Amino acid sequence: MESDPLIGTLDRSWSANPDFGTQEILPKGRKYSYSSTASSGCCSLEQGGPEPPKHDARYGPAGGGGGDLCVKQAVVFIEDAIQYRSIDHRVDPTSLQLYRWYYSDVCQWILNVTIFVNLALAFVEKPSSLSVTSDVRYRQAAWEPPCGVTESIEFLTFLVFLADVSVKSYLVGWNEFVKSKWLLCYILVLAVSIVDWTVSVCFLCREGVRIRRLLRPFFLLQNSSLMKKTLKCIKRTLPEMASVMLLLTLHLCLFTMFGMLLFAHAKDSMVDVEWQRYFRNLPDSLTSLLVLLTTANNPDVMLPAYSLNRAYSLFFVIFTVIGSLILMNLLTAIIYNQFRGYLLKSVQASLLRRRLGIRAAFEVLSSHSTGAHPTFHQMVFVDSETFLNMLQEVKMDEYCRIAITEKVKGLSNGVISAEQFQKLFDELDKDPVKLHPPQPYYESRFLQILQVIGSHRYFDYLGNIVALANLISICALLMLDAEKPGIDRDDFVLGAINCFFILYYVVEMALKIFSHGFKSYISYKSNIFDGLLTIILLILQIATFALYNFPHPGWKPDIQGLLSLWEMVRLMNMFIVFRFLRIIPNMKVMSLVAGTLLDLVKNLRAFAGILVVVYYVFAIIGIDLFRGVLPSPKNSSVTTNKTQDNETQQCGTFEQLEYWPNNFDDFAAALVTLWDVMVVNNWQVFLDAFSRYTTPWSKLYFVAWWLVSSVIWVNLFVALILENFIHKWDRSNRPSLSTVQEVEYHMTVQQMFREDLEEPTDEELLDRLHHHPHLHLSR
Repeated sequence: MESDPLIGTLDRSWSANPDFGTQEILPKGRKYSYSSTASSGCCSLEQGGPEPPKHDARYGPAGGGGGDLCVKQAVVFIEDAIQYRSIDHRVDPTSLQLYRWYYSDVCQWILNVTIFVNLALAFVEKPSSLSVTSDVRYRQAAWEPPCGVTESIEFLTFLVFLADVSVKSYLVGWNEFVKSKWLLCYILVLAVSIVDWTVSVCFLCREGVRIRRLLRPFFLLQNSSLMKKTLKCIKRTLPEMASVMLLLTLHLCLFTMFGMLLFAHAKDSMVDVEWQRYFRNLPDSLTSLLVLLTTANNPDVMLPAYSLNRAYSLFFVIFTVIGSLILMNLLTAIIYNQFRGYLLKSVQASLLRRRLGIRAAFEVLSSHSTGAHPTFHQMVFVDSETFLNMLQEVKMDEYCRIAITEKVKGLSNGVISAEQFQKLFDELDKDPVKLHPPQPYYESRFLQILQVIGSHRYFDYLGNIVALANLISICALLMLDAEKPGIDRDDFVLGAINCFFILYYVVEMALKIFSHGFKSYISYKSNIFDGLLTIILLILQIATFALYNFPHPGWKPDIQGLLSLWEMVRLMNMFIVFRFLRIIPNMKVMSLVAGTLLDLVKNLRAFAGILVVVYYVFAIIGIDLFRGVLPSPKNSSVTTNKTQDNETQQCGTFEQLEYWPNNFDDFAAALVTLWDVMVVNNWQVFLDAFSRYTTPWSKLYFVAWWLVSSVIWVNLFVALILENFIHKWDRSNRPSLSTVQEVEYHMTVQQMFREDLEEPTDEELLDRLHHHPHLHLSR
């Protein structure tokens, strides 16, 4: 029943329906008999019996009600196949109606909004993030809602989650429910959250720890099967990662011992600097080399020793080469290799789900169609008319419905075999390229010449050159005026240049609309981007003329309205710089990179969801551990004292660098702090500061965050980017790709491993359908 956003010749004949039974086509001369079972309402064929009644709805296709149920079941199975959902759910009429209602856009939207609201409560509830700044020196008391406001909203989300788990549990049935670890955990997490919510209300929101805040990301996880698969992949990758991590730990410990021996405490104070700063004791030595593993403190950690003897640099160079360049990249390779296998298995499982759903739809429809065509009683088929009626009820993209309908209408005998049935839904794996409307036709020779000019690719190249020239002129003027104060700046040159280029952009847009026609012009996404920015620039330029007149030497008028002249000019220049992105589609490699990024945004959202989960959990833990531990420095509001205090601080410390906004005093600040640590630039500053203000054991929290975020998740994301880019690059350089296919369709990300997949066998599909928990099949 779970939905998976990732991704044969079948001729054995039987069909299944819990209410209208199963039917198998028998050779001529055999009589049919139907027997109904009390448990499932199934029907089975036996030899030597009388024919079934023709008007009893429970006897499958002969009765009208059974035929309607066949179509409803087929509709749900096809929708399951489209969304890569499991078909192991109840298929009686009431359950089918509830199932389609649950997966309707409205219900899923309500569930997603509920999850979002539940997670977003952390920004509002105590400690509230509703303040202008997180800097402990300037932060004012944040507004916090009264006790009961966020608790009431949270209780409403619990009610939605309770309804969600109830519907899911009912639809899969008891036997499947007790096997589902996610559903059992769903109920457990919901129960613990409600109990913790009750404790909060009883204590009037003054309780110290709220366990349910740590459990909130679970509601996001359980709603995405791809996120579950990602967690499973990470779990399977951990043993391989553990071997490299063990080797990395051994490498770190050995060099720590070497470092402590090499830079031992000496009598000479000059020689003692390295020991005093970085190798004073075992925890400091481990921390220094761990940070060096991420190159965050390079070359600072080396300079005291290197300034005395250049040979000391060999110690740090060898450590960095083995640790950072070899072992860390080996870890990336292991994660990439394991994750590629995971992706392949996920897509293979998704293909099986799709084939299984389509095959199940064929079986129930074939039972409805067989009696209508006595000519084809020796074979199992689906009647075209029945199929088209079913297709109209399926929720799917309209272009897929049209393509499938056209294929069905092209069949000569009006029946669809199992193999044809599967192939019809290959259209689901294709995305159409939008067909552009034809260009208008002009009688005048002069207008035809203009049309050729406006639609020629060299005209696009000219527009790119002009945009580049505009960008270069802006950069040159900004460099010349960089040191000038606002009162001495003359905006005449920049204003005149902007006026000229914007005029060209307007003429270019008008000529393209004239050449292509308006409908054809807006059918290109690049034209929409280009035209929208051109219109915005034109509006800003007209507003500038209206407020400050035309550019002229000494053009420095007083501010009029909301923005000064310089601010309006800067705003226009920002849009001009943004407009330069139009060159991306015209450069193959750049377009390939941009396409990879768009695919990551569109199709790999689940991996961003994993990052949201780990950020959320670590932020809540950080708030519980480090909230309020950073003291507010004295006299920070006075500039002179602030400068003097800054000069007296040791260089490179938390205080000297003024990292005060990075703290765990509220949820938003904790997220930014975790981001800064994940980037690992100067993360040793956080290790030092929080160990001084709390306890040296606080380093374990930041090291754990570095392992989860920088080592595991970032490498996982690198693996995804590599796989996506390599696939796109191979496809772009593949000469055998069909031209027709390239014109009509762009393949989706589900096709990334399509050539490596194995089609499920006939026996495998039939066996899985035969073991369906709610379809009691008989042959």
